[in-house]
Amino acid sequence: MTSATRMCVLALLWGSGFLWIKICLNEGLTPGWITFVRCLLGTAVLLGLAYRARQRLPRDRGTWGRLAVAALLCNALPFLLFSIGEQTVDSGVAGVLNATTPLWSLLIGLGLGTERPLRATRTVGLALGFSGVLLIFAPWNAGSGLTGPGALALLAAAASYALAFAYMARHLTGRGTAPLALSAAQLLTATGLGVPALTVGGAPTVTWTGVLAVALLGIFATGLTFHLNYRMIAEEGPTSAATVGYLLPVVSVGLGALVLGEPLTVRVVTGMAVVLAGVGLTRVTTGRAAAPHTAETVTCAAPQEN
Repeated sequence: MTSATRMCVLALLWGSGFLWIKICLNEGLTPGWITFVRCLLGTAVLLGLAYRARQRLPRDRGTWGRLAVAALLCNALPFLLFSIGEQTVDSGVAGVLNATTPLWSLLIGLGLGTERPLRATRTVGLALGFSGVLLIFAPWNAGSGLTGPGALALLAAAASYALAFAYMARHLTGRGTAPLALSAAQLLTATGLGVPALTVGGAPTVTWTGVLAVALLGIFATGLTFHLNYRMIAEEGPTSAATVGYLLPVVSVGLGALVLGEPLTVRVVTGMAVVLAGVGLTRVTTGRAAAPHTAETVTCAAPQEN
């Protein structure tokens, strides 16, 4: 498989997650059940891969305690928020709003003092990125603006990812646990954290289409994509992985329009372009190319540092 082909396959699998969430919701599955089953199936995939690679799960309490925080911020909570958000927001827009994660990461880094003071290019990028979000929300447009709780839930999910990256960079990465095993353990913890959400929203409706969609979401868009992304970083470097990150909103918007007939408004498409341009500008002076924390990050364990 060539580099370009691998990149396209990974972007398609990863970016399709928003489509599968929307189909699950349309078929009567509740956000709680989507989150739980997704984590469960993703865990099964990663445990199998870790076993094949002979990587063992962590055994000390301290690591599992830190994993609980990471699993909440990077898996259980954002997965649930994305499902809640997509109850009222198109899947394509959800993918675009998820691309704001690097912007939140930058703001958090500035607040924690882990980011150097912004220079002109990154300042413009930050302002441009959130201007794109404002354009997508269009609060001045009472008829078609995205100002409801669903859109806010999607932004909160992206911010939760950013908090998780900051936490894991300090407390989980570089401590000797093999990455596949660490990711499997984190997603296993997230599965447990998702159990209480099963009681919210009543009993789900079970259809073959819904079962297929949640299976694709858990196995391919959650478990398998982490493995592919990890291999791409290891074999081709973080620059290729970064390029995949910028393709994800395009995939989510395209699939939403083609499969679900979601409208491609000029405002949303322009907003997407502005957000991605802003994200790009915030990263041009980092000194090294790192995989952007975009897209519905599959497991978020062992993230690549900015």
